[in-house]
Amino acid sequence: MSVQHVNADLRPVFFSASRFRCRTGTAAILGLFLLIALGALMAITIDFGYIRVAQAELRRSADAAAMAGCWEVFEHRDDGGSGYALQTVVANSANSIAANNIVGELAPHLVYDDVEVGCYSLSGGWSELNGEPPNAVRVTLRRQTGANSQLPLFFGPLTGRDAQSLNAIAIAAMFNTIEGFFEPPSEEVTRGILPIALDLESWESAVAGNTVDAYRISNGEVVSGSDGMFETNLYPQGTGSPGNRGTVDIGDSNNSTSDLSRQILHGISKQDFVDLGKPLMFDENGELDLNGDTGISAGIKDELATLIGKTRIVPVFSQVSGQGNNAVFTVVKFEGVRILDVKLTGPKNQKRVIIQPATVIGRGTKIDWSGTHTTSHLVTPVMLVE
Repeated sequence: MSVQHVNADLRPVFFSASRFRCRTGTAAILGLFLLIALGALMAITIDFGYIRVAQAELRRSADAAAMAGCWEVFEHRDDGGSGYALQTVVANSANSIAANNIVGELAPHLVYDDVEVGCYSLSGGWSELNGEPPNAVRVTLRRQTGANSQLPLFFGPLTGRDAQSLNAIAIAAMFNTIEGFFEPPSEEVTRGILPIALDLESWESAVAGNTVDAYRISNGEVVSGSDGMFETNLYPQGTGSPGNRGTVDIGDSNNSTSDLSRQILHGISKQDFVDLGKPLMFDENGELDLNGDTGISAGIKDELATLIGKTRIVPVFSQVSGQGNNAVFTVVKFEGVRILDVKLTGPKNQKRVIIQPATVIGRGTKIDWSGTHTTSHLVTPVMLVE
């Protein structure tokens, strides 16, 4: 009779009930810890996302407030606005816009000191007012204790942080370093430049207040009276090139009266830029040569008269060479003006196109980043710089 041996390794193994219950309890505890960790992670993620959204909203609101305030600076550049009066109107405008941009379900408000009027240069950045006309506004928008309150978080009891402090600083500015104009993107867009040039000496005399101050704007109308802005005559008075000191060709060299009328009423078109055959920008010497016509004709008096009280941009020239249609104007800057009076009939000494310096927004301007070509009454549109 043979004896069979059973391999001990093949024998079934049995676990006791107590050991099974132990392992099950351990898994439950581990699962609980993982669930708590997952919940904490979700809470942190949600609160972090909420903070990021609120910070973006705060930045958006600060940007909008700074731009609104800077547009008020533009509106008051020619009004003599400064000091407390300007600060107040800028702060009010910035605060109104900020309150319309919700940040974390709260309409924020700016305190007076959070809105600053100052200067911004391409080389030096932000600075306090230093005697120069202001061109920038800095806004500091906060959600902090004492300023719109901190941003409340959803899971403070779970994460140990109930609220978050936020702040955003935005600077909007406009620049007066302009070296020319870009070609309009389409025929529907024009540049508001008059095809009539003014000599540099007359311009500087008006800016310096060495001419007359006989007109002002009242309720949108031009009336007699002083407003602190001195005038000059855009109409040729017999100096400069013989037979010329009037219109310039910004476009085809054979500009007709109808072309001039169109440019006066509607501005310089895309086709005019093409016909000019060169960029409407200063060269490395800071000059731009434009061909001249024979002078300001009575044929455009009605068009000029429709602009009374309105603003336009004029080329300012330092010298003119040649005669008649062969004249060449050396333009050294573009400036903003307001047309006040037009009379192109009667004796020559009574003809006039009276203008005064007036700050104008130059659409499509090319910024001179070197700061060489400066203007006093032509600025870029307001833009965010920081």
